Amino acid sequence: MDEATQPQTPATESTRGTRKTRVGQVISSGMNKTIVVQTVTRVPHATFGKIVKQKKKFYAHDEESKAKAGDTVRIMETRPLSKLKRWRLVELVQK
Repeated sequence: MDEATQPQTPATESTRGTRKTRVGQVISSGMNKTIVVQTVTRVPHATFGKIVKQKKKFYAHDEESKAKAGDTVRIMETRPLSKLKRWRLVELVQK
């Protein structure tokens, strides 16, 4: 088949990149449809090389409010949903 007979994809259609996922522990579920997830990453210190823990909090959207404090969850990056929420709940890993 030559180029004239091949189906053309529209220029506006683009391929979606891979989205980041994180696994962390729910530290707060008091807000409506929002959870706060804390992740721990182990990285070497820039100067000394010792392994240190980095803790970071993510605000994630929980549509059904099924995650409770203490649960381990998997979250995925998404479009901005509010001032702080850029993640959404994918699954409960452990209750």
